[in-house]
Amino acid sequence: MATIYTYAASNTQKTFLLITVFVIFLIFVGWLFSYLLNDPIFLVIAVILSIIQSFASYWYSDKIVLSLSRAQEIKHEENPELYHTVENLCIASGLPFPKIYIINEPQPNAFATGRDKNHAVIAVTKGLLEKLDKPELEGVISHELSHIGNKDILLSTVVVVLVGIIAMLSNFFFRISFFGGRRRSSKEGGGILQVLGIIALILAPIAATLIQLAISRKREFLADADGALLTRYPEGLASALEKISKDQNHLPSASSSTAHLYIANPLKGKENENWFAKLFSTHPPIAERIKILRDMSV
Repeated sequence: MATIYTYAASNTQKTFLLITVFVIFLIFVGWLFSYLLNDPIFLVIAVILSIIQSFASYWYSDKIVLSLSRAQEIKHEENPELYHTVENLCIASGLPFPKIYIINEPQPNAFATGRDKNHAVIAVTKGLLEKLDKPELEGVISHELSHIGNKDILLSTVVVVLVGIIAMLSNFFFRISFFGGRRRSSKEGGGILQVLGIIALILAPIAATLIQLAISRKREFLADADGALLTRYPEGLASALEKISKDQNHLPSASSSTAHLYIANPLKGKENENWFAKLFSTHPPIAERIKILRDMSV
């Protein structure tokens, strides 16, 4: 019978598998573009620029996200009950106490951000505090603490670096292949590879995005499992997700660029259950997450 431990172990293995596939894919695309352009300098430049850009995002992304989300930091005296809930769960998990922010919106939702556990932030909406009972709130907070403890922020940054490099390589290849560059001739073996290069130019960014989203979805399953393990009460998080999914309030401060951070998709009315839409979804289906959590309680 599946348990909290087996679900967590399974999702960890699947995540590392996806990252391995991503790295292999990146190496192949980089080699292909460099070979077709007959000049490895473009690959080197693309990698350097992507890493610089990604590290800049790493250091300042939390501040940008909090600003975009219109979140405001609160102190203990402003909401002692929330502070004590987070504090108790931090003690149980062995994590440092994060900064707490409130988003003044009626939709129940939450997210964690920050570059590591010592610079972590948990943001919750006003609607989450008003509509969830204590076990449900503990379930949501434990989920977000699991993201912090599992180093999901670092993982997401690594993936962003990989996606950025692939996007940069595609852009370089497009510009140089059509506006100049020492492309290989057919006699040099470039004929078929040039066709493959054009295909890669179109498909590489799409494939990279799909892998990025797949990793994001796997991390949600893992955070659910670890969060339930932390509280020893999977029903609390399952019930919270059920309430969040049924709430139809909009979250104006959320966008497609920040939606993946939240515990549930904040873009209400844009969810779709068909297989193609699921490929580009930042979150696994709520019904599936609830079912897994309730199976853990059996």
